[in-house]
Amino acid sequence: MLDAATIERLAARLDEAERTKALIPMFSKEYPGLTIEDAYAIQRAWTKLQLGRGRVIKGHKIGLTSKAMQNAVGISEPDYGVLFADMFYADATPIPFDRFHAPRIEVELAFVLKAPLRGPDCTIFDVLNATDYVTPALEILETRMHRVDPETGKTRKVMDTISDNAANAALVLGGRPFRPMDADLRWIGALLFRNGEVEETGLAAGVLNHPANGIAWLANRLAPHDEYLRAGEVVLAGSFTRPVDIRRGDTFHADYGAFGSVSCQFV
Repeated sequence: MLDAATIERLAARLDEAERTKALIPMFSKEYPGLTIEDAYAIQRAWTKLQLGRGRVIKGHKIGLTSKAMQNAVGISEPDYGVLFADMFYADATPIPFDRFHAPRIEVELAFVLKAPLRGPDCTIFDVLNATDYVTPALEILETRMHRVDPETGKTRKVMDTISDNAANAALVLGGRPFRPMDADLRWIGALLFRNGEVEETGLAAGVLNHPANGIAWLANRLAPHDEYLRAGEVVLAGSFTRPVDIRRGDTFHADYGAFGSVSCQFV
């Protein structure tokens, strides 16, 4: 494990990078022995800095939920990050492109909890019972560090992404909210359009076979740190499309069929 002083210093570097929009070198380059637990320690220290500045936690996100993505980065479980209240945008809201450096977008389902969820031993049934409703969502990804090192050409590792709040920057909620037992969540699909052209399609079963499995995993993953998912939290369950690059002026529209649609424009 990294020592406490190093963890605090790396968290401060991420904080500065977010505020200045200047990319920093990936931590795994400077610390080749960086572990996943080191990365979460940096993320928690970064989160503490945000809370000290007055930001408010409104939920969590889960990433790397598909087997293809896990195999690509050499891990066997998802990752997670924190959602702050100032990351949320309403459906069809213009989003300032200058808020980001190199954003990308993904299609997901968001779970809104009516009861707390605690691990260990949280199951998919606990998640379904604790969920008030599910709604379509778009997640906006960002990076505060180089995705590809400009000197070596090496790509960042999962420890870098975890340190960087699991690459989360914002989200858009929309579509038709529905109760979790009113549909087979595995078969909810979406078409992602950019400027009127289909860029991606996917099914929610691509998220750990059932998107509620990710919520259960997160509750269990938080338990050793004496943390849990609180009532009222919004939890992004994980993407079932690949990330799509965002350009200034792009309009995105995700069509979930019977479950409505969600859209946004970057201005």
